[in-house]
Amino acid sequence: MKKTSARVVPTALLALALGFQTPALRAEMVATPDVATRQSADAERAKVLQFMEQASVKERLQAMGVDGVAATDRVAALDQEEIHALAQRIDSMPAGGNLTTTEWILIVLIAILVAIAL
Repeated sequence: MKKTSARVVPTALLALALGFQTPALRAEMVATPDVATRQSADAERAKVLQFMEQASVKERLQAMGVDGVAATDRVAALDQEEIHALAQRIDSMPAGGNLTTTEWILIVLIAILVAIAL
């Protein structure tokens, strides 16, 4: 009996040691464009999320019946192409108010009338 347990205990310990072995690690080269693309996608995602934090955007989303949390979740789920396109649209938006051609014509006409009247 003692000989059996003397064989079973080391065998069990060896089996446990092999069972709890850490998985093999794997390393590989990461190309610089891949890292740069990932970093730019993160920056663009942050830009979109920052844009969504603006009060005017929140009001507009609420007016459209979109919950802010749901919109944030949707932005988090976008892939790199979609987030890049959205960030480009944000960059192309005017910083301030945007005057139409008709508004510019009215301003010029009023300025001419004021100049003639004086």
